[in-house]
Amino acid sequence: MSYDNIKTEITGYTSLITINRPSKLNALNKQTIEELGFALADANKSSEIRCVVITGSGTKAFVAGADIKEFSDFRSKQGVNLAKVGQEILFDYIENMSKPVIAAVNGFALGGGLELAMACHIRVASHNAKMGLPETSLGLIPGYGGTQRLPQLIGKGKAMELIVTAGMLDAEEAYNYKLVNHIVEQDDLLGFCMKMAKKISFNSPNAISAAIKSVNAGFDSEGYKQEINNFGECFDSEDFKEGTTAFLEKRKPNF
Repeated sequence: MSYDNIKTEITGYTSLITINRPSKLNALNKQTIEELGFALADANKSSEIRCVVITGSGTKAFVAGADIKEFSDFRSKQGVNLAKVGQEILFDYIENMSKPVIAAVNGFALGGGLELAMACHIRVASHNAKMGLPETSLGLIPGYGGTQRLPQLIGKGKAMELIVTAGMLDAEEAYNYKLVNHIVEQDDLLGFCMKMAKKISFNSPNAISAAIKSVNAGFDSEGYKQEINNFGECFDSEDFKEGTTAFLEKRKPNF
C-alpha cells in the first residue's frame, strides 16, 4: 500500500515507519494519523514482522504536534470525535499491539508527537530531542492519552507540572524522569533502535504478545474516556478560540 505522509521499509523482522512531512515538522494531521493506523495494522497482522520502529523524517522533529489548522474551528462534539477516533485508530492501538513498537525520537516531540511516543512500548531519544505537552497554551488539554500516560511514566507531580506549565524536557531530563529508555547520538539513533528490534525478534512472539497484554492490564482505561470528554469540552471555550487564533497568527495568547 502506498502512502502520502509516511514511508515504510521492512528490514528483517522489523517494519520501519517514517512520518514524512518535514516541511510541517512531521505534524500529525488526519491523513497522517489514518496512514499510520493502516501501516501499523498491516504490521500487526503480518507473520513476518515482529517489531516496529517509528521515527520522523529529517533531524529537527519526531512529530512537532498536531496540525492546528485542521481543528481550529471545531466545537465540543467535533473535539470529542477527534480525540476518540485518534485514540482508537492510532494511540490506543499502538499500546495494545501484539508486537513491540519503538519510538525513535529524533528531535521535537510535542503535543500529539509526545503522545505518539508515549503510546509506543519503548522510547529512544537523540541528544537534541525536546519533549512536552503544550496544549494548555492553546486553551486545550492533551487529547490523545497524554494526561494518562505521562503520569504513568514519570509520576503524577512532574506530569502535572509539565501539563499545566506547557513546559518542555530536554533529552537528559526525559531520561532522568524515565520518559525515555535511552539517549544516543542522532546519527546512531536508528541503528540503535533497529539493533534493539532485532534482539526482540529472537524472542517468542506469543510470549511477547502475552507480556504486553499483562503489563497493560495494570492500568485503568476509564481515565482515557474522561480525557476525551474533557478535551472536547475545551473546544467550546473562549480560551480555545484565543489560543488557536494566537498560534495561527504567531503571537502570544491573551487568556
